[in-house]
Amino acid sequence: MKGLVKFARGDGNMEVRDVNEPSPAKGQVKIEIKAAGICGSDLHIYHDDIDGIPINAPVITGHEYCGIITEVGEGVFAYKPGDRVTSETAFSFCGECLHCRTGRYNLCNSRRTLGYWYNGAFAQYCVVPEGRIHRLPDHIDFVSGALCEPLACVTHAVMELTTIKAGDVVLVIGPGAIGLLAVQVAKAEGAIVVVSGTNSGAFDRLALAKELGADYTVNAKKEDLFAIIADLTDGRGADVVIECSGSASAANDGLLLTRKFGQFTEIGLFGKPIQIDFEKICYRELKVTGSMGSTWTSWEKAIQLMSSGKVNTKILVSDIMPITDWETAFKKFESKAGLKLVLTPVG
Repeated sequence: MKGLVKFARGDGNMEVRDVNEPSPAKGQVKIEIKAAGICGSDLHIYHDDIDGIPINAPVITGHEYCGIITEVGEGVFAYKPGDRVTSETAFSFCGECLHCRTGRYNLCNSRRTLGYWYNGAFAQYCVVPEGRIHRLPDHIDFVSGALCEPLACVTHAVMELTTIKAGDVVLVIGPGAIGLLAVQVAKAEGAIVVVSGTNSGAFDRLALAKELGADYTVNAKKEDLFAIIADLTDGRGADVVIECSGSASAANDGLLLTRKFGQFTEIGLFGKPIQIDFEKICYRELKVTGSMGSTWTSWEKAIQLMSSGKVNTKILVSDIMPITDWETAFKKFESKAGLKLVLTPVG
């Protein structure tokens, strides 16, 4: 079969290669990939500038996907060939540390990830442990299902790490795919949602945010976000700010735009150390949290939101290409000429 392989460490060093078709070991399932999304971290793997998640080259990349089980390993009884599924990225973890024992295996120091350490989803087949998979309802198509993973990351950040009450003013900074998912999840929680950002690239992302339920959109290059938030909140500031852009200036502004005793959640990754005035947090008693990956519960919530129609992932997909066109897809993603790009396997 063909697989998109990071064949050595260093910038680049990625190509489609003929690779062996995998077989499931004990406790594993073999999945025929139907669609796999490109994540920003796939670009970091390509450039080899990602920190915090170990890479074990050579490795087949890709971790946002769904498909159909074709074979099960010894000891697997809950699933069978023909089942439609999607899969978490945390392929393995220690199972013994505090974080694993309390369900936060996403924070395990021994966590090893699909598409980074273990062969991933930019291929025709992959194998994963039975405990990592989730059933995909029949009415969710495969392109939509390929975005379960980023949605699970967002539900973890917005629903599990942040408390949103009906009527809260929630500011989402950054109308990329993650931000547009955050808009929908915050709306599902009953929030009044403001989206701030620009229309960089080929898409009117702010218009799409409005279509997906945002109550207000703000073009950060043309409008005064501080004045708009002050007007909407009688000068208090947003109850919750969810920063999805990974911009240092946006994060600093977001802290100032959060009301006193409000919540600031950082989802976007900066890719380098940034400067933050911590006194903004202290003097205003802000609750600040980061977010790392997803957990079993956030996956279940994500699939429920998709199944009920409260979150639309397919609308975010701008392009569907075979993995043999991965270079075009990566360039399109990196230049923001596409919003969310999906790769399909070839034999």
